Amino acid sequence: MPRRGSVKVRQTEPDPIYKNRLITKFINRAMRDGKKSTAQKEIYRSFELIKSEGEDPVKIFSQAIENVKPGMEVRPRRIGGAAYQVPIPVRGTRKESLAIRWIIGAAQGRSNSEFRTFAEKLAAEFKDAAKSEGLAVKKKIDMERMAEANRAFAHFRW
Repeated sequence: MPRRGSVKVRQTEPDPIYKNRLITKFINRAMRDGKKSTAQKEIYRSFELIKSEGEDPVKIFSQAIENVKPGMEVRPRRIGGAAYQVPIPVRGTRKESLAIRWIIGAAQGRSNSEFRTFAEKLAAEFKDAAKSEGLAVKKKIDMERMAEANRAFAHFRW
């Protein structure tokens, strides 16, 4: 964040196939070493896997993102030499980026014995998150549980 002035947020272009800005953000986050076309192929391949099972991939994707978005988080705040974990609500853009980051991390963390490619892992994570299951949803629940446990320090909010 700049010390002076305001932050100019760039608008991302919608993706070429589904015309969805959130999918573009997901592709950009999944990209490694600047290889956007490779990330696009993997994500579209995971959408094809979802479609082959007779489900709408965009609906599953958006439901997964909604189920993983956190409502509250804890931030450390130093008061009188002690660091308190203060619960605060999560801003809108941060909700999306955390959800995207957690879904990608959960897909990468899936075992190789069950799935071979990243597209298969991602499709499975999308389906699990849409049903409110999986590692990404567990991470959201853990974060909100920690915020609830530290509710006593909410008066330290700045």
